[in-house]
Amino acid sequence: MHLHLERDGKILLGLRHPDSPFAPLHHHFLAGHCEQESAVACLIREAREEAGLEIAAADVQLAHVVHVVDSPGGRPRIQLVFRAARWRGEPRLLEPDKCLGWNWWPLDALPEPMVGYARAAVAGIRAGRLYTELGWA
Repeated sequence: MHLHLERDGKILLGLRHPDSPFAPLHHHFLAGHCEQESAVACLIREAREEAGLEIAAADVQLAHVVHVVDSPGGRPRIQLVFRAARWRGEPRLLEPDKCLGWNWWPLDALPEPMVGYARAAVAGIRAGRLYTELGWA
């Protein structure tokens, strides 16, 4: 699950740790995997655990879906990106072994490098599309 958190024309992105098995030193959404829980419950838990943000389920809605293949012959994945209308707290670095820091980036000046499907999701959201396919031949 991925969190597209916007405020004042900027989006919250984290810089992944250099030892991360996925996309080291790339900017990415606040994200995580479900642990026997719903997608929204996962998103709320990850926001709290990774950045100290409190989000109510009623404030969460699906913003974008990316069906992605990261590499030729790779396993296809469906990435769900949610948006929170409201939240409490300011992002704090609570898992320094996974993320080097949280920053707000202008939507028209996203950082490099950035996880490809995250960049595609931001572009899709800005264009008003719900779905993107990426990496398919």
